[in-house]
Amino acid sequence: MKQRVLILSYGEMGHAMEYLLTARHDVRIWSLDGVKDRNSTLEDEVPWAQVILFCLPVNPHHEIASRIAPYLAKDSVCLTIAKGLDESGRTAAQVFERVFAGKHHYGVVYGPMISEELRAGRHGFADAVLSDAADFEVIHSLFRGSTLVCQQAADMHGRSWSVILKNVYAIMFGVSDELKLGDNMRGHLMVAAIAELSGIVQSFGGQAHTPYSYAGLGDLLTTATSEDSHHHALGRHLVLGEWSDISGEGVHTLRMVEKYHLFDWRAYPLFSLVRDIVTAPETLNERVQDYLKQLRETEICAI
Repeated sequence: MKQRVLILSYGEMGHAMEYLLTARHDVRIWSLDGVKDRNSTLEDEVPWAQVILFCLPVNPHHEIASRIAPYLAKDSVCLTIAKGLDESGRTAAQVFERVFAGKHHYGVVYGPMISEELRAGRHGFADAVLSDAADFEVIHSLFRGSTLVCQQAADMHGRSWSVILKNVYAIMFGVSDELKLGDNMRGHLMVAAIAELSGIVQSFGGQAHTPYSYAGLGDLLTTATSEDSHHHALGRHLVLGEWSDISGEGVHTLRMVEKYHLFDWRAYPLFSLVRDIVTAPETLNERVQDYLKQLRETEICAI
């Protein structure tokens, strides 16, 4: 079924979505420069669209969602792929819930979807969680025949936190690789990260198994082990003493979690380790050794 799709933003993911969808759907693209190849405004295009794809960072979500809400077609669906927190500490799903709940349909599409790979014709994988599960037929039709394998899922807020916090944990994989702590350490980091994600997701009322998904384990593995990953590279830079540009979604997430006390982050040792070395990178070696020592002592006590 051919659909009318409006892509918001023409960055890397906007280009990737254009590549995936243009051959089978009517696609229009809006960016701050206007609507591509058309003399129209965002408000002109929104009523036309059946699917609105937010390929934007989280920060402008509230502004854009509020702006388009009065113009949305009755049966349209707003989807986001944004994996971060805004300056109020909200996920994209929370922004959508605030603006659209009870009025318009919305959802999130999360998983390992590296834009460069999608544009090269390689496969991506995603969980789609929707405010109305019946809309999955729209999503299935949207990506059918493309290289993005999209499966229906539940627990929107749990998957949102899984995909957001994975950027924090991915930093530690870069640290470990640069310190040459070995592949065994990678195994520990993956197990510890997923266990902590499960605990955090449950603290928000989510399901314990949610992090074992494309939005959790799948995206974490991709981000944590890819040499092209910003957060993996950031971990390496921290070890090397290159501290002039400590930035990225994971760093912003750490700040928002602490600023708004979004959960008790000190209850999660690996999360706390990443927070401490990002906040005070000069303590990195000491903090990593303390963490490993605590693991050994915990193991001794368990025996």
